[in-house]
Amino acid sequence: MDVILAPTNLGLSPLSPGHEPGTWRAPEALMAAGLAEALGVEASVLMLQRPQYCPVPPAGTLIRNGYGIRAFSLTLAERVAQSVRNGTFALVLGGDCSILLGALVGARRNGALSLIHFDGHSDFRHPGNYDANRIMSGVAGMDLALATGRGEPFLTQWPEIEGPLVQDDHVIQIGERESHDADFAWPDIASTAITQIDIFDFQRIGIAATSAKIQALLGSHSEAGFWIHFDVDVLDQVVMPAVDCPGSPGLSVADMMSLLNLLVSDRRCLGMTVSIYDPEKDPDGHCAKTLVALLGQLAYRERESFGTVP
Repeated sequence: MDVILAPTNLGLSPLSPGHEPGTWRAPEALMAAGLAEALGVEASVLMLQRPQYCPVPPAGTLIRNGYGIRAFSLTLAERVAQSVRNGTFALVLGGDCSILLGALVGARRNGALSLIHFDGHSDFRHPGNYDANRIMSGVAGMDLALATGRGEPFLTQWPEIEGPLVQDDHVIQIGERESHDADFAWPDIASTAITQIDIFDFQRIGIAATSAKIQALLGSHSEAGFWIHFDVDVLDQVVMPAVDCPGSPGLSVADMMSLLNLLVSDRRCLGMTVSIYDPEKDPDGHCAKTLVALLGQLAYRERESFGTVP
């Protein structure tokens, strides 16, 4: 395993004037809470340099830190690509959701890719469902849209990669909790080929049926490797309040472990991004311990081949 620490908050908007989101502190906080020991596997640990946060969008775009995100993504991509070339599972600890882009750029250089996107929000904001010429935005609310090729070219077009990072029909989104609201901002995701299991669907069908849907998607693209994105706000706010947008209902820790174990033990799984934990909202470190326990109990050591290794 390669543990890549990605201390960035570039994809988030300030919660108040002068505020700087605290997610950049997450990698160090998780390591201080004992993550390396909890993983219990031989791992190299690499800390990337923290990029500079600026709440004002750069010239030419209304996406906060847009060009900084591209630069950081390319740096992260090199590290992930190296792990993939070496046949090593890449665990990328953010930081905010924008880390998904760099991770996918690196993994995608290995070939076609599927994405299992666990998130309490679908993160599908793109110029087709908001006015990108008038409204400032943060990449943390648009990472899935960008990953599937929707958005400004400097965040959808990448060196050595033709087309989107992931095709719609290679994606399953699990855990969205706002899609039943009357003012849901991104309803157009329902008209795509992205497979969706929102939190209400999950509560209705359960772990076994959800896992079966995930495996069906992976089985239909058995030649492809796959990536896991774990935005920790998919967990219910009762167990994970230390995020910018906590909510209920959400997955339990036991739910998440059950879903992740089958995935990380599959040798087609190239790695996982973990994002949006904010230590500033966790003064006693309780949420860090929850995440360390969850990540430390996953079955990385039992990786088996359930299909063609890419």
